[in-house]
Amino acid sequence: MTTDTPDNAPTRASLDTATPAPADSRVQRVRHEIKRRELSVLAVDDVTPNFRRVTLGGDSLSDFISASFDDHVKLIFDASGETPVMRDYTPRRYDNAARELVLEFAQHGDGPAAAWAAGARPGQTLTVAGPRGSFVIPTDFDWHLLAGDETALPAIARRLEELPAGTRAIVLLDVPENDRRALPSRASLDLRWVDGPAALLEAARALTLPGGEGYAWCAGEAAAMAELRRILVDEKGHDRHAIRAAAYWKRGASSHHENLE
Repeated sequence: MTTDTPDNAPTRASLDTATPAPADSRVQRVRHEIKRRELSVLAVDDVTPNFRRVTLGGDSLSDFISASFDDHVKLIFDASGETPVMRDYTPRRYDNAARELVLEFAQHGDGPAAAWAAGARPGQTLTVAGPRGSFVIPTDFDWHLLAGDETALPAIARRLEELPAGTRAIVLLDVPENDRRALPSRASLDLRWVDGPAALLEAARALTLPGGEGYAWCAGEAAAMAELRRILVDEKGHDRHAIRAAAYWKRGASSHHENLE
């Protein structure tokens, strides 16, 4: 794998050593060789009423790499036609030694991924490609804000497990009440569950951001995440270089994924 930084990002050598490095120069972008893997379903578990966890396995996972909690792999459900049916999903957990990859599926929609997960059984197979790259956000910021809807829950849960003791995490999650669960973390955690995108935005407006250097990560429906980013940057004065907002889905679109600027 190789790493790269934006063309206009200052290098560490060019920075005044008395000045903290800007957040965007501390983030590491890592590229991976894209590889398709034919994996077998090892186990299926219903985590909550509308979340299904699928554990995949196979020897081809020996060189699988997922360096960031918001990495995405392509799930390929029908590769027989000219236009394969594919969807992006976050690796919830992976174990190279055991050759296992865990994915979580929100069972609220009727798309190909939800349909496949609903019928998944041990012994079935699934083609998985990627991830093509990682956006590695350091864990040593003074605080971390993680926000989103149920589609962001697997990534946020993974991030909370990765944060070390002594860090501060503020989490805003728009998740139906019956799908809320304990989110283990060694970080000092301020977790706030909300109902609906309007409540998520209102919770963001009500926040008093901590002092020090923080990083915000947001993912969910496109319009809601664009507005959430605007609230944090324009209304709260958060550094626009210290935020990553992603549209994991878009209302009215069958397949959508983009990073919001």
